[in-house]
Amino acid sequence: DVQLVESGGGSVQAGGSLNLSCTASGYTYKYNCMGWFRQAPAEEREMVAYIYSGGSTTDYHASVKGRITISRDTANTVYLRMNSLKFEDTAVYYCAISDTCAALHLGYWGQGTQVTVS
Repeated sequence: DVQLVESGGGSVQAGGSLNLSCTASGYTYKYNCMGWFRQAPAEEREMVAYIYSGGSTTDYHASVKGRITISRDTANTVYLRMNSLKFEDTAVYYCAISDTCAALHLGYWGQGTQVTVS
């Protein structure tokens, strides 16, 4: 079965930084898109960023553009470098994988890692 394991969440003061990591296993996609979604209390889940297998396609939510960078240095691991964090970034961050980025929200999901900004 497909598994995604996130790490790197925690508490940080506003203006600080965090680095999230996600490692996927058990998938059978020839090509894949990996990315991050987040869900804050009483809010709908929203896309943070995603990146395709070859790194040729990336996208970011407007609220994090310029502050957050997504990257992948192996076929199955994706990173989210978050700088200048704001209170509004507080949420559970979920890693996801799918065959295409357009279908990322319909793919497999990790259990999430909590990010708290104070």
